Amino acid sequence: MAALVWLAVPLLTGLGASAWAWYVSRPHPADVWSDVRRHDRVRSAFGRIAPGRG
Repeated sequence: MAALVWLAVPLLTGLGASAWAWYVSRPHPADVWSDVRRHDRVRSAFGRIAPGRG
């Protein structure tokens, strides 16, 4: 019986990893405008950190 438990651990781990990969890879609806605002905030933050190049 203990051998079956040890065989079930990798099986359940593999099934859990497969379910997680399926969930992460499915298309999620994205709000384009919030992504653009977030990108602009990141660009401005990096501009404040390193204002000049060269």
